[in-house]
Amino acid sequence: MNIAKIREQFPILKKEVNGKQLIYFDNGATTQKPLRVINRISKYYLEENSNVHRGVHTLSAEATGKFENAREYVGKFINAEETNEIIFTKGTTESVNLLATALRPWIVKGDEIVVTVMEHHSNFVPWQQLCEERGARLKIVPLERNGELDLETLEKLLNPYTKLLAVAHVSNVLGTVNPLKKIISIAKDKGVPVFVDGAQAIAHEKVDVRDLGCDFYAFSGHKAYAPMGIGVLYGKFNWMRRLPPYQFGGEMIESVTFEKTTFNELPYKYEAGTPNVEGVLALEEALRFIEETGIENIKKHETELLKYAEEKVSEIEGVRIIGTAKEKAGALSFLVNGIHPYDVGMLLDKMGIAVRTGHHCAQPLMDYLSIPGTVRASFAVYNTKQEVDVFVDALSKTLKMLR
Repeated sequence: MNIAKIREQFPILKKEVNGKQLIYFDNGATTQKPLRVINRISKYYLEENSNVHRGVHTLSAEATGKFENAREYVGKFINAEETNEIIFTKGTTESVNLLATALRPWIVKGDEIVVTVMEHHSNFVPWQQLCEERGARLKIVPLERNGELDLETLEKLLNPYTKLLAVAHVSNVLGTVNPLKKIISIAKDKGVPVFVDGAQAIAHEKVDVRDLGCDFYAFSGHKAYAPMGIGVLYGKFNWMRRLPPYQFGGEMIESVTFEKTTFNELPYKYEAGTPNVEGVLALEEALRFIEETGIENIKKHETELLKYAEEKVSEIEGVRIIGTAKEKAGALSFLVNGIHPYDVGMLLDKMGIAVRTGHHCAQPLMDYLSIPGTVRASFAVYNTKQEVDVFVDALSKTLKMLR
């Protein structure tokens, strides 16, 4: 790949922070947006703006066609069997909450939901609250020392009372890429449906929901070069057609009388209200950027960057890398002996380097590891080894100052 040419598509990378050239290593929180995505948003408002569905005028019909074409493209991008299995949401968080709400009648006292210790709060709290409300039990899959899931314990936790397994495709803290096909196979052998949080995977890993065999998969656009406020919940048709609606309002109804309301067909049953049309169109453009760049090319580049960064950072005295799984994607978390992550992050920012510090919305994992949080450098396709070199030099200077 021509990384220099790719970087030209991201104007914000030319920005200076505190008099230094910006080095953006906070891609796990959100990626920057290429010009083609920004221009797609402008084009919609300059030339195409109209509410979608049910409009008889030309502008509405055209906007509706492009909106539904985007849904079809997203379905093909993750290899969904049917286009109506693609439900647009505000992001992964809303996707999880939608599913947790829809599954509420299906969960009864004595049932169990299994999650892993590495989950983001968005894939932990909704299931925890659902269990508390319905009298079910939340079971936790532990980790091996290197940050990989303990699959032996996972298999033992699954039983006839297990109603769902919820698992991250990639850990937002450890960078661990979970062996989903193996995990899902274990769950299927026990008759347990699987929800996958793909927020940290969609821009780094090939996602094929049919090959994986999962029942549900969710991701956010803004972690994959698209705008904030748009996301996707994939749900198998035979599941979603049986589950009740998540919200009530316009678009999700079939008919309304004073006595009774009937609900629309999939996917509209779960898309109440005016949708984020600009976000959907920009999401399609962002996924096209990924497809044209090549997800395997992106993965290869980011893996090389991550390994290079791990080697360089591990040479610094007193630094401990958190998460050493055999397969990782895009994230390097570490701690420095005797120094709080916040202090490291603040001084790096003074040198123009953006990293994320804290518990990364994964407090149960931090408690499990008995640490206060980490410094996390997370990479995207536009990052370079030269940036890693500057980061490592700045980190060394930071530690000298703090010590």
